[in-house]
Amino acid sequence: MLIDIQEARNAVRVDGEDNDIIIVPLLESIPSYLEVTTGRTWEDDTEIHPLAQTVTKFILQLWFDPQGQDSERLKRTIDNLLTALTALGRNM
Repeated sequence: MLIDIQEARNAVRVDGEDNDIIIVPLLESIPSYLEVTTGRTWEDDTEIHPLAQTVTKFILQLWFDPQGQDSERLKRTIDNLLTALTALGRNM
């Protein structure tokens, strides 16, 4: 995974394991999503790029609460980060 479960819980602002049944499948889906959208895998590196970890947290926030008050702002942020990550992937 690009981030661990505790980082994921912190990103979606929940305590404890009650929401892990929702968080874990979302977290497991993000590497495939990033690979499809950027054309590169970000999980197999010896050190995961910080930008990939950051966009993972934003995607998780959006997917966990898609109707939240910040969802439109999150979508724009994610789009910009994915563009940057795609460009970064081409140069690596």
